[in-house]
Amino acid sequence: MSFKVPRKSILSKEQLEYFQRSKTHQDIVSYIEVLNNAVVGVKLTDECSESAGITAILDVLSRVEQIAKDTPPVENSASRFGNPAFRTFYDKVGELSPSLHEKLPNLPGESIPEVSVYFNEAWGNRTRIDYGSGMELNFLCWLLCLERLGVVQESDHKALVIKVFWKYIQTMRILQSSYWLEPAGSHGVWGLDDYHFLPFLFGSAQLKGHKYIRPKAIHDAEIVEEYSHHYMYFACIWFINSIKTASLRWHSPMLDDISAVKTWDKVNSGMLKMYLAEVLGKLPVVQHFLFGSILSYDGPEVPQPDADMDDAHRGHAHAGSDLGGAGQREVGWGDCCGIPVPSVFAAAQAENKQPGQRLAGPGIRPVPFD
Repeated sequence: MSFKVPRKSILSKEQLEYFQRSKTHQDIVSYIEVLNNAVVGVKLTDECSESAGITAILDVLSRVEQIAKDTPPVENSASRFGNPAFRTFYDKVGELSPSLHEKLPNLPGESIPEVSVYFNEAWGNRTRIDYGSGMELNFLCWLLCLERLGVVQESDHKALVIKVFWKYIQTMRILQSSYWLEPAGSHGVWGLDDYHFLPFLFGSAQLKGHKYIRPKAIHDAEIVEEYSHHYMYFACIWFINSIKTASLRWHSPMLDDISAVKTWDKVNSGMLKMYLAEVLGKLPVVQHFLFGSILSYDGPEVPQPDADMDDAHRGHAHAGSDLGGAGQREVGWGDCCGIPVPSVFAAAQAENKQPGQRLAGPGIRPVPFD
């Protein structure tokens, strides 16, 4: 197999539509469905076998977490936006990435320049110091590549969700709270929480068929607290409640609406449809998607950007540009460059100096909503 470093290939609506009909799109959706089905009725605290591949991946994620702990945020009290120490963290991860991948069992050495790109991009954007559903998608693609290359197998699917993916989310919470990562785009990730989508999808799968917990239970603080240790969905609700005050209907209206759905089966199927439409179906997200030899693109070619284009915007168009892509005028701010939004952690610290509830990262305070 001939490997190649992934690159952006989608800029126009025509290319997006081709991608949605492509084998790569089908493979990504199928992989999400497979992982989703693997954790139906499974708790985060359930016993789960751990293969050599799973152990090695968890070790890599622990190393990333340690890099973050060894790279504290710099004093930046004048700004409520991303902390520049994140760029130092990002560069350290990039420098260590090849050696970290060399420790993964069965991974061909020649594949590392391709596979590691998805891994490196999964932690946020170095230039904008932000994070959104596109970066989360990169982590999923990294796992898909590792499975294609034999690092993990079908028997690892449950562990990939409740151990590996959940470890990634916990690490991201540390990065978000330490470096005050901004949500990518002015509306966060489509109204679920400011950063993530997949924990709600997989989390609703965990709860499918539950005998007595219903979606409306997210409004009961005691239930949320108790079950946040067992289910991703409740862990995410608990996280939101711990940094934001007032009712969910004010700061998370979509989650509030979803809580009225009668069954977790319907929540789960609705989450998948929403992911297809609002993440894999939106140009502001997919224009950043990277295609290599494993996840390939053979559709209409993307026009080459001008050499002096800002690296942060390379490969996609904005309103008023002549590169042929839908800009923010057509598709909204979305999960792209948009209007800078202060981190919820920064806003919280500015508004309330009293200690907040426990969380996975330092310096976190509730955000009041009037």
